[in-house]
Amino acid sequence: MRYVFYLSAIIVVLCLATAPASAHHVIAAKFDPAKSTTLRGMVTAVDWLNPHVHIFMDVQAGNTVTNWAIELESQLDLQRSGWKRDTLKPGDAITVQGITARDGSKQAWGNSVTVTNGGRQVLTVSPVTRPTATARPTPRGADGKPRLGALPGERGYWVNSSPGLLMQTGANVQADADGLLRNIADVDKVAPFQRWARDLFELRQRNFLKDDPMFLFCKPQGGPRQFQTRHGIQFIEDPDVKRILVLMGGGNRNWRYIYTDGRPQLGPADGDPEKPVYFGRAVSHWEGDTLVVDTKRFNEEFWFSNGGVPHTLQLHLIERISRPDFNTLRYDVTIDDPSAYTKTWTAGWTLQWVPGAEPTEYLCQDNRP
Repeated sequence: MRYVFYLSAIIVVLCLATAPASAHHVIAAKFDPAKSTTLRGMVTAVDWLNPHVHIFMDVQAGNTVTNWAIELESQLDLQRSGWKRDTLKPGDAITVQGITARDGSKQAWGNSVTVTNGGRQVLTVSPVTRPTATARPTPRGADGKPRLGALPGERGYWVNSSPGLLMQTGANVQADADGLLRNIADVDKVAPFQRWARDLFELRQRNFLKDDPMFLFCKPQGGPRQFQTRHGIQFIEDPDVKRILVLMGGGNRNWRYIYTDGRPQLGPADGDPEKPVYFGRAVSHWEGDTLVVDTKRFNEEFWFSNGGVPHTLQLHLIERISRPDFNTLRYDVTIDDPSAYTKTWTAGWTLQWVPGAEPTEYLCQDNRP
């Protein structure tokens, strides 16, 4: 199975030219940070959609006018930075500073946009800022267990996982929010890979995660990846039926049920506990203040981590979820997949609480043909 999976990944890489050009992607996969550019011209259209907003502009060089596509962050990120749908309109003269496409096409990633007619300011994407959370003890329900979500009458969600990449405990590895290694030489530090899994992981990294099924096809983010999504997660607790609903703010906005009374978890209306699924088949229970989730029977149609760390049908996870204080969620996971790794290994990180807010709506398929 793993050799078929490896071959399939190579085929996906070779077929990227046929993938939707508008799919979300790691910026470095499409644009070369070493190829900076400054473009001056006239706006012809604005495509205000997720996963990336596009500005189309005519750029004149000598007697030739070429239409360029300028790619920006999502509409959510732009709105947070003060952009509106009518911030730019056809006919506006602009200057764009950014980086150009690796394939030489007339596309660029816009790091900043200056509106030159009218003297309006430079428009950039502001860093994410979160409301300051007040120090409070761990909230608890009527049963004395920690509440993983908001208290009645309050709002909030979890975001900002401390690493962008699933990596074994103690690994000294740097990666960006998408799981792209800062140094490709760190591949062997990430996990105790079987050789084929190590090579597949390196292939995905060297191709800047181009074949990520979440980016290309809006596939769900099962496994630890749901706790790495850049748009956060939210827990909805339903003590009457002893279940927790995990809502994911990014990707295609999936949800996952975790039952807390030990019952086997089935997929939606399929009733077949042996069928591999995106979020696996889980049994959970509380150990003191920690929710322990034992999950098997994942399918192989998704990446279970940012950065493309591989898995097979034998993947078995033990997740431990706790809330040591009001503003911190602790996620620890034990990974057992003997077809992909030489031994069982562990990873873990924290997330931050964003009080008084809901995850912003982000639909990865908005800007797809």
